[in-house]
Amino acid sequence: GVGGQVIADGGCVYPGDVAKAFGAGADFVMLGGMLAGHEESEIAILDGKMEFYGMGSDRAMEIHGARKDGYRGAEGKEIKIPYKGKVEDTMTEIIGGVRSACTYIGATKIKDMPKCATFVQVLQQENQVFNLFE
Repeated sequence: GVGGQVIADGGCVYPGDVAKAFGAGADFVMLGGMLAGHEESEIAILDGKMEFYGMGSDRAMEIHGARKDGYRGAEGKEIKIPYKGKVEDTMTEIIGGVRSACTYIGATKIKDMPKCATFVQVLQQENQVFNLFE
């Protein structure tokens, strides 16, 4: 190998997404979208929503400055997301999801997840039996 580390950046919405990233071999997982919108953020709450923008967005470049080499190719978006409360609750869900995944695949440590994980393509993301009772 190249001796580097793998960072999964983008797309995590559910705790299971974080577990899948570790199972696929990520050493780190970026959680910007999952951690945005919490009380600990410095962003003001307006009408129950908070501003969220990617670090490659025009908004981020306005606030934090453009790159030193002058490159200004904005890639990210700026959106309003619902206020989520304390970040501790979200972190508890994420940690619980990763721990649960470890029990399913027999991994005792996060670093063991790639050796234990098997990926299978499925067509349904959620068990539909629960929809029978709604």
